[in-house]
Amino acid sequence: MTVVLPRPARPLDDPPTGPPVPPPSPPAAGCPHRRRAWRQWYECVLGWPTGPTAGGRPLELLTGVRFDALGLPAGAGFAVLRRVRATGPVALDRRRRELWFLTAVGTAEEVPELLGWLDWGGVALELTVLGPGGRIVAPAPVTDGPGPREPYGPVRAAEAVWVRPPWPGDDLEPTLPVTGLGGGRGAPDLVRLVGAAATECHRARLLRAAGARRGQLPGGLPRGRPSGRPGRAGDQALAFS
Repeated sequence: MTVVLPRPARPLDDPPTGPPVPPPSPPAAGCPHRRRAWRQWYECVLGWPTGPTAGGRPLELLTGVRFDALGLPAGAGFAVLRRVRATGPVALDRRRRELWFLTAVGTAEEVPELLGWLDWGGVALELTVLGPGGRIVAPAPVTDGPGPREPYGPVRAAEAVWVRPPWPGDDLEPTLPVTGLGGGRGAPDLVRLVGAAATECHRARLLRAAGARRGQLPGGLPRGRPSGRPGRAGDQALAFS
């Protein structure tokens, strides 16, 4: 289940904000041998269900079983991480430039009501929530050997990586954001997480709009071309949706 939230129109070539997100290497996680190894790690070590894959598609984790997921653009997501220190596991989808915050099962249905309660109802935000039937790309498994734990795994061959990883042997559910003051059983507070996510998504949108306005003269003329003089061949007005 994917809950549809209002989303703003934006240019397809908007530059990301926040830390740079390097693209995955061409071989990525579609290698059959890598998929089998990663599937075994998630299903046997963590007990997380994975979805069937075909062709060169990467392994995917199923939402709505052990966790739901809240997704937002990478720039806004990293800003949330700076504001909210207590979260559950967080994954970065490098190809789509999105951060996924794992939340407790059932919270996907609560997010639209929470946004309304926080006075964000009806505001176009780049937020996505996934519950039963949803999928996210499986990040590279974290290592858990005799040396220091490595939170990102084989980054160069991964479409997704862990930013705040789960650790083998740790219970997942008590670490996931839930509704309630401070979260139940010591879990992070979903209300605070959703509020921070909405604020940072809206802030990123306002910054993009301000940047677009700075790039134009009064009256909508692009900067760099004097008013009343023809442009060079091939010049065209900027367009925003």
